[in-house]
Amino acid sequence: MPASPPGPSTRPAEGPRAAGVSTDTAKVAVSVVFTTNGFALASWLARVPEIQELLELTPGRLGLLLLCLSVGAVSALPLSGVVVRRLGPARTVAVGGLAAGAAVVTAGLGAQTLALAAVAGAALLVFGAASGFWDVAMNVEGTEVEQRLGRTIMPRFHAAFSLGTVLGAVGGFAASAAGLSVAVHLAVVGVLVAVVTLAAATRFLPVDAGAVGAAEEHGSALLAWRERRTVLLGLLVLCAAFTEGVANDWLAVGLRDGYGVSGTVGVLGFALFVTAMTAGRLAGGPVLDRVGRVPVLVACFAMVIAGSLVVVFSPVLWLAMVGALVWGVGASLGFPLGISAAADGGNAEARVSVVATIGYTAFLAGPPLLGFLGDQIGVHTALLVVAVVSVPGLLLARAARQPAGAEPARPADGARAAA
Repeated sequence: MPASPPGPSTRPAEGPRAAGVSTDTAKVAVSVVFTTNGFALASWLARVPEIQELLELTPGRLGLLLLCLSVGAVSALPLSGVVVRRLGPARTVAVGGLAAGAAVVTAGLGAQTLALAAVAGAALLVFGAASGFWDVAMNVEGTEVEQRLGRTIMPRFHAAFSLGTVLGAVGGFAASAAGLSVAVHLAVVGVLVAVVTLAAATRFLPVDAGAVGAAEEHGSALLAWRERRTVLLGLLVLCAAFTEGVANDWLAVGLRDGYGVSGTVGVLGFALFVTAMTAGRLAGGPVLDRVGRVPVLVACFAMVIAGSLVVVFSPVLWLAMVGALVWGVGASLGFPLGISAAADGGNAEARVSVVATIGYTAFLAGPPLLGFLGDQIGVHTALLVVAVVSVPGLLLARAARQPAGAEPARPADGARAAA
């Protein structure tokens, strides 16, 4: 049994349709949805330089355009718990995938065919909001699958998201290299996102009306905001998201500026970070089942502190690259473990919504904060803030311990049937 087993589910295993989808099938479906989510985001981001040229945007105006995505997501997250409880994870993901796909298509048309930044910005607001609902729903479904399997798999779902970002980035690079227009590329991406998400959502674990009603009786998002443990988990996830988001936006620039190397070498450091983070998520499950969440979280934040300090203070580039690897492994598990812990004890929809809302503010505030500090002291030195923010994350690790009295994780479908 895991040292820190997932909490009980708010959704019954039995029901008139429950036998139609096995837990293993749902696990694959959730992985596909996580991958598609990352693919959609990275496909858009991969064409940002060309979109900037098409719309003739200054860096400041481009920053405002990109901010639309974050504002849409953060605005939707507080409502996502209610939406997921009312519609269920499958319907929420399906609607979110359709809306996100349509928004990606519209963003491409707005940027190239119409050449209107306002249209692209509005599309990004919709894309961000749709992704916010989609994100919470797929995490709620992921925690349900994890609880039914009785072992830690949330990090693997987040690794699937990382894989999706790689696929989206590679696809965007290939489309750009082949001379495919932004509008056509994003139209293809939007259709793929909508179709794949709809298909995968049909293989989620079913929820009948009674299950949704029972979940509503457990409490609301408003009550979840008043729970000390839930808020502490949100702050933990905020620290973890900050360590990841800063690397995504600024690590390559920091390495370039700090060591006087080309932008390509800086991107190599970022690639090492992403590779290490993905590997940490893929390998983290068995370690978590063996030692539990709290020791792993402490180790992760300690690695982020050590790795980021090496990146800043190393006298040679190769050692800074090693620091980026260590930083990546450390940043790999904080977010998925915080989400998994939020589902302990029931009312998962509301609690995951609260934790995600708090955590995602790091993606909204992190880039501007680093940019401001970078203007004052240089981006490379400003990366020190990662170590500073990781200290409270390390101290908050105890919040992820399973609450006293929570039921143990349930066995997988096959084990239950055999019993």
